Amino acid sequence: MANKIKLVVGGMDYIIQSDDDESYIRNIGDELNRRLEILSRKNPYLSTAMVAMLAALEFCDEAKKAQQEIEQLRLQHKSTLEELACSRLEADEAKREIERLGKENRMLRDKLENR
Repeated sequence: MANKIKLVVGGMDYIIQSDDDESYIRNIGDELNRRLEILSRKNPYLSTAMVAMLAALEFCDEAKKAQQEIEQLRLQHKSTLEELACSRLEADEAKREIERLGKENRMLRDKLENR
């Protein structure tokens, strides 16, 4: 069931309906208010709508860059998993070779002892 949360953002009241936790929504509202305040102080000549648009552009930019970083991390993770799989195969092959050489060594020792 969706929660109805009253937020004050940029000096205006909003009723937000969300399935997310109220504290999460309030944190987002607080973050937006901080960003709007910073932008307003840096650009006192801009209207509220222009400041809101700048904030939206900044958030979109950050989200896009974060998405690209996530994709890079996924690719790195996939590559690491592939390297791990190859290493495991090489380790298994090395173990088999060690076992084979151990058997061969025992056979050769047995032959030497039986001479």
